[in-house]
Amino acid sequence: MQQFFGTGVALITPFKEDKSIDFDALEKLVNFQIENGIDYLVVLGTTGEPATLTFDEQEAVKKKIIEVNNGRLPLVIGVGSNNTMAIVEALKTMDLSAFDAILSVSPYYNKPTQEGIYQHFKAISEVSPLPIILYNVPGRTAQNMEPKTVIRLANDFDNIIAIKEAAGDIEQAKELLENKPKDFMVISGDDMIALDMTLAGGVGVISVIGQGLPRDFSKMIQLGLEGDKKSAKKLHNKVEKSIDYIFEEGNPAGIKSMLKKLIICDDQVRLPLMKSTDSLQKKIINFMDGYS
Repeated sequence: MQQFFGTGVALITPFKEDKSIDFDALEKLVNFQIENGIDYLVVLGTTGEPATLTFDEQEAVKKKIIEVNNGRLPLVIGVGSNNTMAIVEALKTMDLSAFDAILSVSPYYNKPTQEGIYQHFKAISEVSPLPIILYNVPGRTAQNMEPKTVIRLANDFDNIIAIKEAAGDIEQAKELLENKPKDFMVISGDDMIALDMTLAGGVGVISVIGQGLPRDFSKMIQLGLEGDKKSAKKLHNKVEKSIDYIFEEGNPAGIKSMLKKLIICDDQVRLPLMKSTDSLQKKIINFMDGYS
């Protein structure tokens, strides 16, 4: 599973002013990642706003990314739900032939117990044709997937290969790293602590800021994997303020403002999300103007 070491990015879905999908911008975005050192791409993760895309739109986004990528980077597809039976049935029929793994978020809104989370992923594991990366993001799901649950799943199911850990808690990440099976991968889902998690034994990050600053952010993670803490910290200090900015008013509004400044896509989002305010856009523009 070395293909998931380093920096993956959770791709946005670019929209035009009329809120339709901008496929030309999506092509530009994918090529920008590949040309600037990103290691793999995550399709239709939370950052891609899949909750506001129709089924046909999701299929069109997948098709376009597969076409543009053309086998150059590994692809991970977001496949998650708070309806276990529905996701199990979907996995039986989905065409996943172009993908290398699925990223599956812990069930949101329902607030299941830890046993409920375990049974949910057990059911997914039993039908998934691809390796599974668990996704813990309690800020969105309203329920933390505790380390003991993650480790239990990792020990019990060979096709559960990793977790994207986005609780934003370095101590929880260290507990996972200390107690996980040898080959199980801990991937940061939090850009701000991604380097610290990598230096502690993680394998890298699935990033948001990485798609706006791919060269420096992926280099920072690579230096972390190599144990070059001093050089990696220097790059972290360089990008740190931008991480605060892009999440200040929610994701993906901030990163879309950065990508607009880079002339990759517009900054449109779909309701109930809102574009970044003028004051935040100014912060991001000023940061990028001073960035070199």
